[in-house]
Amino acid sequence: MSTTNTSGRRKTAVARIYLTAGSGILTINGKDYKEYFPTLPLQYIVTQSLEVAGQAGNFDVKVNVNGGGVTGQAEAVRLAIAKALVELDPEVKPALRAKGLVTRDSRMVERKKPGRRKARRRFQFSKR
Repeated sequence: MSTTNTSGRRKTAVARIYLTAGSGILTINGKDYKEYFPTLPLQYIVTQSLEVAGQAGNFDVKVNVNGGGVTGQAEAVRLAIAKALVELDPEVKPALRAKGLVTRDSRMVERKKPGRRKARRRFQFSKR
């Protein structure tokens, strides 16, 4: 079995991936990943799971990602790829775990509270 479907999340971004054996083509929302994520740090984040597992040119990855911002989307894709690689070959999990790639980053934006300007920021106090 060399094909798998998984999903990854980060903040409000959700990435659904389809990993198949192939030549290393990475497509995100119908575009090449270098076109979708034009900056090098984001490209590195997206390909990090494949490089750590040593599978950089062995799989074709098709990704549907929506929600959140560019960094959240990139990290959601990274998590989804890591989960798919672990599903295919459980022996790569310790290497991915050591880099923190199989843990979902659960930090979310705190909700705004009533009577406050933001989540924690209060209105300016006026004595008179």
